Amino acid sequence: MADEAPEKEDAEVAAEPQSGGGGRMLIIAFVAVVVLLETAMFFFFVPSADDVSALAEAKLIQSVQKGEVEAEEQESDENEVVEFQLGMYGEIFSPHDTERTYRVELDLYGLIRKKNDEKMKSEFGSKEGRLRNAIRMKIRNSSMEELGENNLGLLERGILTKCNHMLEEDLLLGVGFKSYQLIEQ
Repeated sequence: MADEAPEKEDAEVAAEPQSGGGGRMLIIAFVAVVVLLETAMFFFFVPSADDVSALAEAKLIQSVQKGEVEAEEQESDENEVVEFQLGMYGEIFSPHDTERTYRVELDLYGLIRKKNDEKMKSEFGSKEGRLRNAIRMKIRNSSMEELGENNLGLLERGILTKCNHMLEEDLLLGVGFKSYQLIEQ
């Protein structure tokens, strides 16, 4: 009977499932599934190098176009034409072809680009006396035909030419009158 007891114990041990081996298989299977899922996610969700470069190129093109639009807007702001006050003038003179005395009163402005505003201010400040004298001389030396309201373009062109000639650059695009009166004395 002593021989029968060890056989019973071997049979009982053989009949019991081995718990350590099954747990290991579950862990290995779980890790394998996780690795397979991560690999699948990498291939399906992470973009390829071509996709990344295409996306980067699209963003670059978009930023360049946005920069061009902003540059165009800034450039159009700089090239905007603005008025620059050249002063008020009241001149009494007698034209060459008559003995009558006339008085011309005008408020003169010049048209400049916005980007040239600071340059015009500095030049006008340093040459204001010479510019005002040249404008006065142009008014006094004008004929009655030039001073007539229908021919003010002739006077404007003459003043524009004189002023731009005195400035370092042709900053003035044109001149105009805010008010203009020709009065016989």
